[in-house]
Amino acid sequence: MTDTITNVLVLCTGNSARSVLAEVLINALGEGKWRAYSAGSHPAGAVNPLTLAVLAEHGHAVEGLRSKSWDEFAVPSAPPMDLVITVCDNAAGEMCPIWPGHPSKLHVGFPDPAAATGSEAERLAVFRDIYRQIEAKIRRLIALGPERAAEV
Repeated sequence: MTDTITNVLVLCTGNSARSVLAEVLINALGEGKWRAYSAGSHPAGAVNPLTLAVLAEHGHAVEGLRSKSWDEFAVPSAPPMDLVITVCDNAAGEMCPIWPGHPSKLHVGFPDPAAATGSEAERLAVFRDIYRQIEAKIRRLIALGPERAAEV
């Protein structure tokens, strides 16, 4: 048994929905053995209110969540990452900074719930569905461990 913590950076373009959901889920499900952060290549500036609503529905704390640039994690003083996960196809295709420590990379794409249209109830249903999809992948990632992340 090891006390090593796996640091994960979850990336998306806007860092307002998918990457934030994944960050919170990794931290909640990782039982102290995983530490997640999220960021975006072009951060929206705020976490989507429906992201916060879905997280709160599932009992997650939402205080302190913010939309931030991936530049915060590309500096020498940033926490060293073991794994960088992209959750949107746009971020996966972008030229990423060089991450300190040269972490493993994984792409697991999900549709963008922030692009959903319709009534608030319809959009909330999309966010709930994406939450469930991300939760299933995060549970599998944690069960497999970082060394088998590519199998997610």
